[in-house]
Amino acid sequence: MRAHTIPFPPLEDIALHQPLGQGDGSDSLSIPKLRGKRMTGLADFVGNTPLCELRRLSPNPRVRIFGKLEGNNPAGSVKDRPALNMIRRALERGEIRPGDRLVEATSGNTGIALAMAASVEGLKITLIMPENMSIERCQVMRAFGANIELTPAAASMEGAIDRARAMVAAGEAIMLDQFSNPDNPAAHTLTTGPEIWRDSRGQITHFISAMGTTGTIMGTGRYLRQVQPQIQIVGVQPAAGAKIPGIRRWPTEYLPKIFDARMVDQTVDIEQEEAEEMTRRLAREEGILAGISSGGAVAAALRLAQRLEQGFLVAIICDRGDRYLSTGVFPA
Repeated sequence: MRAHTIPFPPLEDIALHQPLGQGDGSDSLSIPKLRGKRMTGLADFVGNTPLCELRRLSPNPRVRIFGKLEGNNPAGSVKDRPALNMIRRALERGEIRPGDRLVEATSGNTGIALAMAASVEGLKITLIMPENMSIERCQVMRAFGANIELTPAAASMEGAIDRARAMVAAGEAIMLDQFSNPDNPAAHTLTTGPEIWRDSRGQITHFISAMGTTGTIMGTGRYLRQVQPQIQIVGVQPAAGAKIPGIRRWPTEYLPKIFDARMVDQTVDIEQEEAEEMTRRLAREEGILAGISSGGAVAAALRLAQRLEQGFLVAIICDRGDRYLSTGVFPA
């Protein structure tokens, strides 16, 4: 995999406490009390998601495993963070204006988050996705006012990306391009990484994330590595032949430009059945209804826990499971 250089905000510009929609102009890394702080809009509720210990799943009593519950974001996934950041930064730079039409290729969660953020900011959006994505995701995108275009399942995400690029070339829309936009990982450097460091009280030893666009692992890993270089950054990808929503094994020519292989200390391949069974176990044993990529990330965390002497592992639980009910992953 090729390595790319991404501009990130310096750590002194990161405020540990504030969601993406909220800013107080302070460069302080202190964590103020939020009691009595007035929230002014939906964007103020993006971020500051819970860090929840998975008490029943860990196979090793000396290893604690935590899930960061990104389904608690307003549109239900970790993608709320980069969607809002990409749109807000593009508006600030004058690259887009209210009333413009955006287009994005998506496997689901980014599309839902962009549709939500576009509705907040007065933008139109067309989302292009493979036709085998779950019906719940399409319905949620349309509920937020997005236009949906489906591409052949056989063409996978690559086909959706090609179609989005064709619309941009024809002057029909503007693409934020989550796969090469540095505002994607920067959202996690600004918020996800600092939140994990704060809520783990600096005890985290391993960070585990599924790799789709790779924005979450790149941005969060970048922050955690700067505050504690010994933290292990672990990426999760599907095993050969597995089709896990939200996780990809990218062909070289489609590898996201935001990806830097040097940021990932180890990569874990997850089988389809393993990810799906762990998704069911999360609901059954921990009361966490999450998506299949989250099951994959937790399965990877359990593998790590089995061979560690001790540790404090944090896995991204990237979305909610209610948008996968029609896939059959949960018992009818």
